[in-house]
Amino acid sequence: MKNLMIYGATGYTGRMAAENALAAGTPLILAGRNEAALVTLAARLGVAYRVFALDDIAVLDRSLGDVDALLNCAGPFARTADILMRACICNGVDYLDIAAELDGYRLAEALHGEAEAASVMLLPGSGGSVAMLGCLAGHAIARTRNPANIRVALHVSGGLSRGSAVSAMESVTAETLARVDGKLVARTAGATRQFDFGNGAVDCFQVTLPDLITIWRSTKVPDVETFVHVTGDGFPQGDLSELPDGPSEQERLANRYRAVVEVTQTNGEVVRSLLDTVNGYTFTAIAAAEAGRLVLAGETRAGFQTPATLFGNGFAETIADTTIVDI
Repeated sequence: MKNLMIYGATGYTGRMAAENALAAGTPLILAGRNEAALVTLAARLGVAYRVFALDDIAVLDRSLGDVDALLNCAGPFARTADILMRACICNGVDYLDIAAELDGYRLAEALHGEAEAASVMLLPGSGGSVAMLGCLAGHAIARTRNPANIRVALHVSGGLSRGSAVSAMESVTAETLARVDGKLVARTAGATRQFDFGNGAVDCFQVTLPDLITIWRSTKVPDVETFVHVTGDGFPQGDLSELPDGPSEQERLANRYRAVVEVTQTNGEVVRSLLDTVNGYTFTAIAAAEAGRLVLAGETRAGFQTPATLFGNGFAETIADTTIVDI
């Protein structure tokens, strides 16, 4: 039997991913450092669990002995992605995560050849905005002939989980980056551009998102820019350790996500598409669990992959109540 291990399973998104994986009938092993929390969650879900930190490679290797795919939900990913990617390569285990941190994707690029040689897949961003925006961009690109520039904007609504806030604080990219002529270059911080998410144009800030790597990798369009519009609580202040675990179910239901892509062709014509979906945390947990299920079922490709290239541009629309429309 093929097994999916979820590392960081007792965290806010990890728990939801585990619940969705179990509901889909995926053979599951929970893992992490907190034994008490793992015992409780494993008993509730009726699945196996393993307790280990990431500072003992021998223990880590033994823990992956009967694992076919690992879904890393343990942020900040700056602390976990490098160790777990390399362990997966050494042990022939496909790697997935839910990271939104640029450095993890740079690492996957750097390890692509090594992973490919070991017939191991690296799929960072198997859920979340990377899956959303990659599929949205691919959908729009399919409507064009000669795309030259992609601008994508994400409307983030509602509050952050404690883990997301800590990860964001620890992985803040000093530079605002864009992809120009296929290369990542610095842009002036604070730049804005207006996008319409369906209720009129609003200002969006240019930010550095991992989609600068994944969208370019999946489309090969040379110029990519990423933007965000935030409503709701925004980024929390004060002691992040005192934040609640994450938004309640009611808060998630009240705060859907939207995204817009604009693809400019070489003749100047612009193609636009709009994605509407459930709250980002809900989407991430469902999409990551579904990605794990599909990988165990054989949908895998060696080396660094993206959700859109691996599962197709329609992947996002298979997740919960997600739609893409042309505007």
